[in-house]
Amino acid sequence: MLKEIVTAIQSYARAHRFIREHKLWKWIIVPGIFYTLLFIAGFYFFWVSSSQVVSAFNHWLGIDRWVHSQRSQILSFIFLMGEIMVRLIMMLFYFSLFKYLFLIIGSPVFAYLSEKTESIMEGKDFPFSFKQLFADIVRGIKLALRNTLWQSVYTVSLLILSFIPLVGWVVPVTTVLVECYYYGFSMLDYSCERHRLSPGESIAFISKHKGLAIGNGMVFYLMHLFPIIGWVLAPAYAVVAATISLYHRDDKVGME
Repeated sequence: MLKEIVTAIQSYARAHRFIREHKLWKWIIVPGIFYTLLFIAGFYFFWVSSSQVVSAFNHWLGIDRWVHSQRSQILSFIFLMGEIMVRLIMMLFYFSLFKYLFLIIGSPVFAYLSEKTESIMEGKDFPFSFKQLFADIVRGIKLALRNTLWQSVYTVSLLILSFIPLVGWVVPVTTVLVECYYYGFSMLDYSCERHRLSPGESIAFISKHKGLAIGNGMVFYLMHLFPIIGWVLAPAYAVVAATISLYHRDDKVGME
């Protein structure tokens, strides 16, 4: 799996060269700007509301009053770190839901970009069909909803664990890995659906290549550390990188 993670990370460098060489910038910039505007607006409203929810929850349970009455700096520090971890998990949970909403909205563009990437690499065109495109969009939405459900189950379970002092400190790392896997899953699935793998076959195939999914999602999230530019480039770069990583994988069996 480690080798596949490295392959997925290296695919972003290949994706940059590929996009620049074949002048695909319009397919990168336009959806990227739309994604960035939605991300900024959604993040602002979430941050305000999440702070209110955490504060209200602490007050309702009486945690803040109890910690204050103990007059212990160590105890105050532990619960302050716990509160930060809870807010971080909530932020990741919001980002997960936002991500799937954008994937559903942008699925026609991303499916086309993945197809165009592979067609250039193989030197052949895939026949275009509105009927097939519609079927692929419906399939993509169903799979996105399935992933949303499972990821929500995992995230809520981790959110509960994050309330446990000390134990909760490592929960965000696990949550990020889960996030990376499911986002990378969505990016890889565009190639799977183009090769006519059923949702079940796609799930089984990507499960065998978890490293590609995790690596793809890791770089996608790291690109968000670079405001605006990283946000604009991240979604479409992830699509192209995922397509390239599958094209250059060691085993070609399973998608032919």
